[in-house]
Amino acid sequence: MTEHIPLLSDELLERIRSRAAGYDAENTFFADDFAELVDAGYLKALVPAEFGGLGLGLERVAREQVRLAGAAPATALAVNMHLVWTGVAKVLHDRGDASLDFLLREAGAGEVFAFGLSEAGNDLVLFGSTTDARPQQDGSYRFHGTKIFTSLSPAWTRLGTMGLDTTSADAPKIVYGFIDRDGGGFSIREDWNTIGMRASQSNTTVLDGAASPADRIVRRLDPGPNPDPLVFAIFANFEILLAAVYTGIGARALDLAVAAAHRRTSLKNDGRSYASDPDIRWRVADAAIAQDALLPQLDAIARDVDRQADHGAQWFPKLVGLKVRATETARQVVDQAIRVSGGSTYFAVNELGRLYRDVLAGIFHPSDDESAHSTVANAWLGPVDEITKGTA
Repeated sequence: MTEHIPLLSDELLERIRSRAAGYDAENTFFADDFAELVDAGYLKALVPAEFGGLGLGLERVAREQVRLAGAAPATALAVNMHLVWTGVAKVLHDRGDASLDFLLREAGAGEVFAFGLSEAGNDLVLFGSTTDARPQQDGSYRFHGTKIFTSLSPAWTRLGTMGLDTTSADAPKIVYGFIDRDGGGFSIREDWNTIGMRASQSNTTVLDGAASPADRIVRRLDPGPNPDPLVFAIFANFEILLAAVYTGIGARALDLAVAAAHRRTSLKNDGRSYASDPDIRWRVADAAIAQDALLPQLDAIARDVDRQADHGAQWFPKLVGLKVRATETARQVVDQAIRVSGGSTYFAVNELGRLYRDVLAGIFHPSDDESAHSTVANAWLGPVDEITKGTA
């Protein structure tokens, strides 16, 4: 990867890091972080210059997210959701699809986009929905349903969402659209009382007739796996930027482990630091070996999106594999860092203790471990149904 001057300065990241513990303890939104990131133009990073943005690629922004997550994981995770939508619109725009150019224009003008797709109990993810999308005579839709993990709840001005249209002549169709915060028709439950990623304030959003105008309905797709470019764009940006956040958590945990190994001393080893203890050295090395694999893969896959590489049917296995490897490796590295650092990490105010709680969220993001393995198995072995038919 070509070296660049960082978009987020070290001084800004240190200010963000200094606030992270307070947001976590108080379970409050990262308001000051958000204001500084907006001032830095960070939310416009993926917006092309012609739309008023910084015109950066996914590879560059993923690296910036690694750095931001190392300072404040919850801040990075929440900002991810806006970056995902701008990244989706950029992927489509770069490939000649202008259906989300309005999003790029509005993001370039300062609008904040949130990700309102997740639903409790919906393991079909993008391929199905429990939300009701009701068509209106003017081509608009009204959405009725409950969305979970809606990051940026206090700050978004636009919400990208989806639901299932079961009444139109060509139903069923999964409908993707965008609603305005000023348009109403929704309520936000302030129910984000989690063990980690607390500053993201990813509250539940209840849609009760929230309207998406006809010109903000961007897709009507058949349920189930779909080759539409929008589906690829969502998967690509979501999985890559999510992997970047957890790569950043692992990197920070490794740094803290190294610092702790040098700081802590052992009475049974004549007061020498734990950095000379063979067991501690093995744990740090084990964490470093695991962590070392993440950045090259993150760079390569993000670069392939930027360059419009054609991986065909292997795209989705590559994306879910990156996500699972990043989240699972981050958990492994944090665990080793805690073992190196000792009992002080068990206190809630300890940074490693917070990282331990934050990193657990990686289990719950799509694609989960089971879904990812199914995707990869299908790519390499073929779907089970087809194999069964072929041997019957």
